[in-house]
Amino acid sequence: MSGFVEKPDPAQVPGLVHLHTGKVRDLYRNETGDLVMVASDRTSAYDWVLPTEIPDKGRILTQLSLWWFEQLADIVPNHVISTDVPEGAPADWEGRTMVCRSLRMIPVECVARGYLTGSGLKEYERSRTVCGLALPEGLTDGSELPGPLFTPATKAEVGEHDENVSYEEVARQVGADTAALLRQATLAIYQRARDIARERGIILADTKFEFGFAEGKGGSGDGAAEGELVLADEVLTPDSSRFWPADQWQPGRPQPSFDKQFVRDWLTSPASGWDHNGEQPPPPLPPEIVEQTRAKYAEAYRLLTGLPWS
Repeated sequence: MSGFVEKPDPAQVPGLVHLHTGKVRDLYRNETGDLVMVASDRTSAYDWVLPTEIPDKGRILTQLSLWWFEQLADIVPNHVISTDVPEGAPADWEGRTMVCRSLRMIPVECVARGYLTGSGLKEYERSRTVCGLALPEGLTDGSELPGPLFTPATKAEVGEHDENVSYEEVARQVGADTAALLRQATLAIYQRARDIARERGIILADTKFEFGFAEGKGGSGDGAAEGELVLADEVLTPDSSRFWPADQWQPGRPQPSFDKQFVRDWLTSPASGWDHNGEQPPPPLPPEIVEQTRAKYAEAYRLLTGLPWS
């Protein structure tokens, strides 16, 4: 079992059609055909969307994504048209809404890895490879890789795991030209973001992107030509990336991180009383875990942008 503990009802907004409720984001289409993405305060762990929200999380994710889109604009266009809240929408949508160009999405999670951890570490321990790419002996949890890797994955539904696939499989699914475009853009973005984060005392261990192809005239004119590759969804947030404090980096062990690790740690502790391998849904989070997690997201925003979260 997995998925939503309590799936929320979508807001009813004049002129908007609800399309999808994701782990974090709700997706609507407006009357001009543009997409309206609203980042909630929901959080997920172990393939469950938890019953407890993290206050401000959706706004932090949205504002951090917008900041990163600006830093990357010379590398790849993005899908954001505006941050205007649609008329008649809930007041809570302020600061967490992006009106975006509708794209022909590419069904690939474009993952870039600069350090060995997570599912990459597990594969490396079995075969000295990550997504079929051979790596040298002697690496351990948290080791910096010889160079950034493009390690794609298939996109999964809510409650299911993304699955790592080889570059050759991506080329088979979407075509060799598109696969090459995805790899080039993913690694270029990662290297720019890695350098920016490093200047601010943060290691960008890995991250994932989603891309689509521009179609038509692009609604309000986001600058992407028809058929051009466009960066979509969120980008370089604690939900889509592993950020580690550089001054605490120590290969050979799990690294401290700017994300929902407090949530994962509590859920797997005796205090939660929950078996994350079982079929029962997870319990509500205690207030101190909620606050510690919110503080981590706010700290990541402050360190990366140089602006205090308020």
